[in-house]
Amino acid sequence: MGEGRDEELLRLPGDVDAEDAMRLGRIDAEIAAAFEALRDVEDGVSIFGSSRIEEGHRWYELCQETGAELARGGFTVITGGGPGLMEAANRGAAEAGGLSVGLNIELPHEQATNPYVNRLLHFHYFFARKLMFVRYARAFVIFPGGFGTLDELFESLTLIQTRRIRNFPTILVDSEHWGQLLDWLANDVAADDLIAARDAELLLLADSVEGVCEHVRAASERQRAPD
Repeated sequence: MGEGRDEELLRLPGDVDAEDAMRLGRIDAEIAAAFEALRDVEDGVSIFGSSRIEEGHRWYELCQETGAELARGGFTVITGGGPGLMEAANRGAAEAGGLSVGLNIELPHEQATNPYVNRLLHFHYFFARKLMFVRYARAFVIFPGGFGTLDELFESLTLIQTRRIRNFPTILVDSEHWGQLLDWLANDVAADDLIAARDAELLLLADSVEGVCEHVRAASERQRAPD
């Protein structure tokens, strides 16, 4: 990835209109290309999780099985396209004969695309990529992960809370792992009246492939139902 001025999103002294126009053109082209590439995806599920979890770990196996079962159910699996749990989800979907999408992002230390992506898109801008995770998905499935995973988790909650998306479940996989976060939301954040008590209940839990898929299927049916 280059180190040019285009890397900067914050306006800096000396920025000129021509540079802003260049950025706007690149943003527009990136989003338009993604819309075109994904226009046939109607039943996507975006799966997030750590890039550091390797094959053989129980989360990898569970994520792979989840991707496979979703694909067998007619859902497209969408990930960040990288290694770890992203690879597991893409692998499950691809090996089950489904559409396995990877939305890769340019990073200072280049993230290699996993070999199980059968439709790959490249992004320069995080916000353009994040739009695609939501626009083409019926649910978010959140496996354990780091800052990127948590970013997607709380962005989805904000979109649900503000009613930008409806009947859109955010499913946390492995209730033991996420327990302390849920306790903090209920016992500290909600208790201090920083969010409504019902907001702490927006997150769903699943500990099995069947649990994840049940939440996804139910959400898909609600989204398809007439208002």
